[in-house]
Amino acid sequence: MVRKTISVIRKMTANEGHPTSVQFPDEFARRLKAAKRLVVLTGAGISAESGLPTFRGAEGLWRNYRPEELATIDAFQRDPVVVWEWYDWRRGLVANAKPNTAHYAIARLEELFDDFLLITQNVDGLHKVAGTKNMVELHGNIWFTRCFAEGTVRENRETPLKAIPPRCPDCGSLERPNIVWFGEYIDGALLDKAWQESGKSDMFITVGTSGTVQPAAGMSGIARKGGAYVLEINLEKTPLYHTANHIVEMSSGVVLPEIVKLAESFR
Repeated sequence: MVRKTISVIRKMTANEGHPTSVQFPDEFARRLKAAKRLVVLTGAGISAESGLPTFRGAEGLWRNYRPEELATIDAFQRDPVVVWEWYDWRRGLVANAKPNTAHYAIARLEELFDDFLLITQNVDGLHKVAGTKNMVELHGNIWFTRCFAEGTVRENRETPLKAIPPRCPDCGSLERPNIVWFGEYIDGALLDKAWQESGKSDMFITVGTSGTVQPAAGMSGIARKGGAYVLEINLEKTPLYHTANHIVEMSSGVVLPEIVKLAESFR
């Protein structure tokens, strides 16, 4: 897996035609070399580099619906067919997407650090495809459904779905996407793990997140308060800039492979 991951990173980076070097502060290199506990937080920006629409903005619209109008329990109870048609469309997009160099770079960083955690706000599952194992999917996973009556969770990879809305094979009740919708709470155990590991980290990297969605938006601040070096990678400045030691306004598919090279040179 290690050789495969490195090979994919090198091949994809070479084919993208991007600059092959990124300048990091000496302090970042020093802290990366000394780091024992690495936490990476990712948002929609990293998946946008795989061609997936971001959750916000005009590109995230579907039939003139905003995600906030569909990703709610009220919308599902009002019209489960429309909600599932939207998720079926999204599942089709994800099924055709592939991890990019940033996804593979994060998987490689997990191999380089004994104490590693990925916290992702994304529901597309691309990190798992890339090989990352130790992760917290804060908002769930689009490939899993949950029985509305019994709460049973099962994996469903049908694309397109055979029936809309899908029904529980055990009791026949409607199933919903196993996604944390607006107005719902993130699983307490997952959230506790994310908070605790962020606070214990000595290197914290945020990638492609808007910095506006709580509770994820507060995790870099917790890491910084705990003594971690915080690096933000995003195409534009976000509200997280005040918690970062350094900001790189470049593609994560360019920056993260360079961090991998630097980390490899220390090991």
